[in-house]
Amino acid sequence: MPKLYVGIDVSSKNNVVYLMKPDGSKYSNFSVENSPKGSAELVKQIVKALTSHNLTEVAVGLESTGCYGDHLVYFLKENAELAKFNRSIHVLNPKQVKKFKDAYNDLQKNDYIDSFVIADCLRFGRINKEVYMDDARFKALQTLTRQRFFAVRSLTAEKQRFLNIIFKKYSSLAQNKVFSDTFGATALALYEEFDSADTLAYMDLHELTDFLVKKGKNHFTDPEAIAKAIQKAARSSYRLPKTVNDSVNQVLSVSVNLIRALEQQIKVLDKAIAEQMELIPNTLQSIPSVGPVYAAGIIAEIGDINRFNNQSALGKYAGLAWTQKQSGDFESKNTKLIRSGNKFLKYYLCEAALSLVRCDKEYSRFYHLKYNEVNKGQHKRALALTARKFLRLVFRLLKDNRLYISKS
Repeated sequence: MPKLYVGIDVSSKNNVVYLMKPDGSKYSNFSVENSPKGSAELVKQIVKALTSHNLTEVAVGLESTGCYGDHLVYFLKENAELAKFNRSIHVLNPKQVKKFKDAYNDLQKNDYIDSFVIADCLRFGRINKEVYMDDARFKALQTLTRQRFFAVRSLTAEKQRFLNIIFKKYSSLAQNKVFSDTFGATALALYEEFDSADTLAYMDLHELTDFLVKKGKNHFTDPEAIAKAIQKAARSSYRLPKTVNDSVNQVLSVSVNLIRALEQQIKVLDKAIAEQMELIPNTLQSIPSVGPVYAAGIIAEIGDINRFNNQSALGKYAGLAWTQKQSGDFESKNTKLIRSGNKFLKYYLCEAALSLVRCDKEYSRFYHLKYNEVNKGQHKRALALTARKFLRLVFRLLKDNRLYISKS
């Protein structure tokens, strides 16, 4: 059936639109505000084009641009005027649009051209399925789990910067890892409250021991031995010029406060996620070590499992699928993970799989088997393969709505 193709280049303020006729020729192009008023005008122009050409089908496409296109998608999906026609709405991967655009060697770079390329991409039909409009509960959960993802990523990056700072101030202390937890409350207090390696190295041993007992809340079995190890490491550490040491102390204080703030933020998010999960019955939490947070991260991104025909489709959506290198009778066994896919779903699947490795014998055996098969990138490869195995389990449990039963 002939259809109207609508390409939309979305930005924070305006949406640039290109209306393309079924034969690929231009009907019109214009710009509207990225607001309810502008979206209503967009629908008016689409309906006008459909009626003037006696068309009953329309395909609307826009690039995935973070939050800027979300409101527009919901508006178009729920609009009563547009619902009278057979319409489909697609959110295209920017990489797909760029590669499609590369086929045109004479196009300029501007918003109208981009909207034309999106419309033409729709006309050729090599696009993803119609955009999935998930349950509001999943959307609420997704907001929390994605924020947690970014908080964890920020915390990981800040901890790495912190380790670099600690090496500058206490080189041997960082090397010897006196504390079992570098980011524990006692360790952070020590790094923050003592201004130099010399201060630690030559202070009274009993005072340092008392400090460890107080900050560690009497959890250390032998605080005096730890105090001696700290002083020994402090004595063998590099010394910094006073001006450099002062600046390191300032940066260290800021870093410690940021780490604490991020950890507190993650705790708040975990609590909110657990509360949201009480509203969504699921079977994933029957898996050992997969608590409400990991289950929430997976469910929030998958939504309705029935939109995936099989576990392979879900694997591709999660980015846990491998590229193929084949020519004639040759097919390479050394392939890489695809670069596309839902990074949030991939993260939570990998974290849950790694957690399962620690407490499930079957997954532990599988992980270590894959780990020992190669000499490079062992952990990364083994984790990806274990997460792919775990994905098959997730698909089956959600599809059949049944509980997990361990084989071990």
